[in-house]
Amino acid sequence: MLFWASCALAGVSLCLVIRVVTVPLSRGVKALEEGKSRWLLRLAWPWVNSVAVVCNPFISWRLRQSLSARIQAAGLAPGIRPEHIFAMQCLASSVFAMMVALVLWGQSSSNIFAALINSVPAALLGFWWPSRWLRDQGNRRKREMLKEFPFLLDMTTLCVEAGLNLQGALRQAAHYGPSGPLRQELRHALADMRAGMPRLEALRHMSERTGLPAVRQLAMALNQADQLGMSLGPLLRAQSEQRRAERFLRAEKLALEAPVKMLFPMIFCIFPCTFLVIGFPLAVKLLGVQW
Repeated sequence: MLFWASCALAGVSLCLVIRVVTVPLSRGVKALEEGKSRWLLRLAWPWVNSVAVVCNPFISWRLRQSLSARIQAAGLAPGIRPEHIFAMQCLASSVFAMMVALVLWGQSSSNIFAALINSVPAALLGFWWPSRWLRDQGNRRKREMLKEFPFLLDMTTLCVEAGLNLQGALRQAAHYGPSGPLRQELRHALADMRAGMPRLEALRHMSERTGLPAVRQLAMALNQADQLGMSLGPLLRAQSEQRRAERFLRAEKLALEAPVKMLFPMIFCIFPCTFLVIGFPLAVKLLGVQW
């Protein structure tokens, strides 16, 4: 009788675990359909969305503001909020810790509690990984926008010199410019202008969303030109030349950093193999080894 009761309790527990694990799948991934998200994020989103409800009360306002700024800089989908990033950290920490604990428990004779204690570094690594991924997404998006910005600025300058006003020139740049995150932000700023927001305020909000000093300097220069009544053509031309010079300097900096980055693989990978190939025949001759 005790055996069958234990089997029944084990079956009920297994059903409850399966229900808890699979019930987030019924909620879908509607928040990620509009954005271009990675397949791993789309796969884990139901569980992230469920854990975010639990994590929301434990996030401080300072952390929430910091995560909001980083999400905005990374250009993630509109449905991703700070509690989702914190939920990703908790889930990654738990998954990493459980995997390492199971491996240590299976390969050693220690108990499960010692394996859990030894998996603390893996848990810390899992908690750090989503934050690093978010920062890398933001840096990659900024690099793409810095690459697109001189071309969009050149198009705006040509349109202004051809006789269009600033808003019309920005509209042409957003329509015919290269596709990318900066073009999307420019379209967002134009939508704000059509909704009634002042032009300079829309550009200032655009500079805050992108987080680029170049866009902020352009907004400040346009604001100063509007207050002083300056001509926009020479101003935009000077801004375009400055942005192209900065892009050339960034490329030159990366080119100068390449030899320094190659030192580690050359010293620890290429040089030992070269010395081994050259030195082995010499060592054989010096030692007088007979084949």
